Amino acid sequence: MIDLKACPLWLYRLLPFLRWWPNVTSHTFKADSVAALTGAMVVLPQAVAFATIAGLPPEYGLYAAMVPAIVGALWGSSWHLVSGPTTAISIVVFASISPLAEPGSPQFIGLVLTLTLLTGLIQLAMGLARLGALVNFISHTVIIGFTAGAAILIAASQIKNFFGLDMPRGAHFHEVLIQFGSHIADIQPWVLTVGVLTLVSGVLAKRYLQKLPYMIVAMVAGSVVAALLNAQFGAEHTGIQTVGALVASFPPFSVPDFSFTAIQQTLFPATIIAILALTEAVAIARSVAIKSDQRIDSNQEFVGQGLSNIAGSFFSGYASSGSFNRSGVNYASGAKTPLAAAMSAVFLLLIVLLVAPLAAYLPVPSMAAILFIVAWGLIDFHHIGEIFKRHKRERIILALTFIGTLIDLEKGIFLGILVSLLFYLYRTSQPSIRELVPSAAGRENPRRKFVPRDDNNPGCPQLTMLRVEGSIFFGAVEHVQKFFRNVDEADPQKKSLLLTARAIGMIDLAGAEMLAKEATRRRRIGGGLYLVGVQPDLCEMLRRSGQVDTIGEDQIYRHKGDAIQAIYPRLDNEICRRCTARVFHECNIALPDGTPREVADKALQ
Repeated sequence: MIDLKACPLWLYRLLPFLRWWPNVTSHTFKADSVAALTGAMVVLPQAVAFATIAGLPPEYGLYAAMVPAIVGALWGSSWHLVSGPTTAISIVVFASISPLAEPGSPQFIGLVLTLTLLTGLIQLAMGLARLGALVNFISHTVIIGFTAGAAILIAASQIKNFFGLDMPRGAHFHEVLIQFGSHIADIQPWVLTVGVLTLVSGVLAKRYLQKLPYMIVAMVAGSVVAALLNAQFGAEHTGIQTVGALVASFPPFSVPDFSFTAIQQTLFPATIIAILALTEAVAIARSVAIKSDQRIDSNQEFVGQGLSNIAGSFFSGYASSGSFNRSGVNYASGAKTPLAAAMSAVFLLLIVLLVAPLAAYLPVPSMAAILFIVAWGLIDFHHIGEIFKRHKRERIILALTFIGTLIDLEKGIFLGILVSLLFYLYRTSQPSIRELVPSAAGRENPRRKFVPRDDNNPGCPQLTMLRVEGSIFFGAVEHVQKFFRNVDEADPQKKSLLLTARAIGMIDLAGAEMLAKEATRRRRIGGGLYLVGVQPDLCEMLRRSGQVDTIGEDQIYRHKGDAIQAIYPRLDNEICRRCTARVFHECNIALPDGTPREVADKALQ
């Protein structure tokens, strides 16, 4: 008997499921079984709908929810994340491959399998390279904008099926609107009737029958109405088409298209899907982990998602990711271990064997209506409203991502990421710089409390004290340097500058060189640059860059009190003699040259 708790670290990394397998008991197995059965019932209608979005036969959505779910559960880090087809990934797959091949054709399926394999390889490589932290650079606003844009595209792609119109597939959003406007007179009333009744049934079931899967309720209602209409008037007259019977089988072995042309055509879309899928999966895993009090390893999640897509490409699945709905249902249903997600695939296969023939009665307009509901649910109206009310820059990021997604879905998310990073760099390139002065109430305090300068707290006419809040890196050097120069250019008497460095987060070589040049310039005009509260990282960078000697070891202080005591004797004696501000404790005792203040004041009288 192997003691799993005594396994070496490398074996845990190779087979991460060994970490949680010893926790499986009869109690957890029962809870996982209930959660798995619930998840399988939820994913059945979703998988069929998502495959339709992706332009694939309905059974491919079911295949994508089987093997990838098992592999993702065993090799991921989350105990509750359920992998499988998702709305956003499905629409990206369709948008990427439909211009290259006829949706549903063997060539289309082959390219989708290649796309899935490349997606998995990219994700696996990112995980092995420990790039899990990259998902932190994709802001929540970008995801909201992209998802909203994808939702609109989903709805647009189903207009032809909902209204029974003959429109080309794969058209751009604006082209769909133009086509719809020119074909309004061709709307088929019976098809529209089935779609509207399905839509209404789904909305009502989602609101008032929350214990029942609204998709199944809507499908049953639409199927009954369609069957009655076809029986009464004939399918040729009504124009109502059905999805057709599903193939009830284990996911068949498949081989992606390994031709150079196929790889070249799908490499860029695969990169986009890999990034989007990883962002989606890690975000969902973290949100569920907050409730379950579990730590998520982003790198291991990358590996798990990569292996799940690689395996899926060889078992007739298409690109998958973590599903928020199914993961939430999995946790809410009482799942204790990742075994629940793996078992849900097994239960799904058993359910498909029972209900596959019933798909022959599922009307196409009913599927379109269900996808309308799915698309509407994807739009986060609450957060969109909050962003537009309170965040000016985030509003721009959201709008550009949304519009970019509608214009070109593949590049829309990259546009949002680029704009959000540019805004971030702009903010970090202008760190906050505040002028400080000694507190009037605490001048006798040896800790030298500093407060922001205002009318009640005047500053020293010779020494300016500044606090930089942020990083001094190559992008911020110009902003900081300009601020430093403005101090003495606005008032030539302020030749000395004391920089409180405790709030400086990071400094690079360019920042260190800027401080050294400023120190040299200050000495040249008869003053100096002084640093106080220098953090170890800043001090180390100054030493490694060789700038400590230029700035001067004696210009760097640990405490504000030590700095003021050392700087005060270096100030201009005549300016101090006439100064009435006297902001430092030393000002009231003596002049910089040591002359007692009483003697100096009598000499002025």
